[in-house]
Amino acid sequence: MKLLPLFGALVLSALLAAPATAHDYKAGTLVIHHPWARATPQGAPVGGGYAVIENTGDQPDKLTGGSFAASAGFAIHQMSMKDGVMSMAPVEGGLEIPAHGQVELNPSAVHLMFTGLKKQLKKDDEIDGTLVFEKAGTVNVKFKVESLGAKAPEHDAQ
Repeated sequence: MKLLPLFGALVLSALLAAPATAHDYKAGTLVIHHPWARATPQGAPVGGGYAVIENTGDQPDKLTGGSFAASAGFAIHQMSMKDGVMSMAPVEGGLEIPAHGQVELNPSAVHLMFTGLKKQLKKDDEIDGTLVFEKAGTVNVKFKVESLGAKAPEHDAQ
């Protein structure tokens, strides 16, 4: 019986010591929430990457580039609709992350474009990558691959 309070204290300590989520990354004043990518069909030449980037600081920062281990190229892209036609173009000069704000990279707006895929992206894969920021520097991340048609991360557990 005397072991039960000790066991409870150990479990509580372990829970309090664990990170808030298993798939977030912190660099300076930035928090990168759940970087993810969509699965791709066999032979697809490009893929997309997504995340929410939060800036808790008093100064803006800027996402200027990065890398994705399963691709030859990496770019920040913006999708827009004009006269009923959807277009996509690189974001020139980087993507500003406002002070005390956040930017969501998602499939229907600003996103990361992985070009020259070296392999098919399969659901539940974890692919190494980096995000490069003007002030926070280079942040190593893992992109969790979600289903082919995912609009958001399906789960945040690892």
